[in-house]
Amino acid sequence: MKIKSVMVVGAGQMGAGIAQVHAQAGFDVVLHDLDDDSLNRGMAGIRKNVSRQVEKGRLTAEEMEAVIARITPSTALEQAAGADIIIEAIVENMTSKTALFAELDHLAPPHTILASNTSSLPITEIAAATKRPEKVVGMHFMNPVPVMKLVEIIRGLATDDDVYETVAELAGRLQKTAVEVNDFPGFVSNRVLMPMINEAIYTVYEGVASPEAVDEVMKLGMNHPMGPLTLADFIGLDTCLFIMETLHEGFGDDKYRPCPLLRKYVKAGWLGKKAGRGFYIYES
Repeated sequence: MKIKSVMVVGAGQMGAGIAQVHAQAGFDVVLHDLDDDSLNRGMAGIRKNVSRQVEKGRLTAEEMEAVIARITPSTALEQAAGADIIIEAIVENMTSKTALFAELDHLAPPHTILASNTSSLPITEIAAATKRPEKVVGMHFMNPVPVMKLVEIIRGLATDDDVYETVAELAGRLQKTAVEVNDFPGFVSNRVLMPMINEAIYTVYEGVASPEAVDEVMKLGMNHPMGPLTLADFIGLDTCLFIMETLHEGFGDDKYRPCPLLRKYVKAGWLGKKAGRGFYIYES
């Protein structure tokens, strides 16, 4: 199947980025959220990102306006009826996702692929909420979407081969690199990344070193562009905790036990950069 029309559900940072890269690749995109305020914020973020490309000489002003014009903001989920693929980018909560997928399954035509941008939740369980599990797939973009080249494509238990091939081909049209992953907690990216971040938090919790020292060791010694604690602050410590809990529950292995200091920071509201404070303090 050739993808021509795209719907993205969720106009937050990830959803807006996903809509942007599709529009830049020439697709007509419906960007859905529950209210106009959320859509306006999402569209403002897209315009800001694309404007930067004009400033850097990568796009003309006319090309920027053409990209924006391909995105239709909408609060009407019924527009799922016109989409060849629908990419969900809502809150990382299984109850919310399964309820949405059940509704999309009812609204979308039989040929429509239903994809989730989940970073850790099982695709097989999401697919079970629909009557088309063979057409449900994970399409996990990295943040920030316009910059990062990787897309993890996760096969659920029932995902058809042709659905995987269609989504992999779509990723190529977005100038992304698709990597095939099977449906295990955390997939590859977060199964490897989050325990490293969690262990970095343990080194602070146990008094081995300060956050600054941990980050310097990983940057200078391991050639990481960003230290794990700075990265955790950028991801959001609440998100890091959620993924560690998903890994712990999914595998039943205490090596994935979230560090108590991570739990304490989340309970304190120290969620990282978005909250102004995490392992570091940020100016508003």
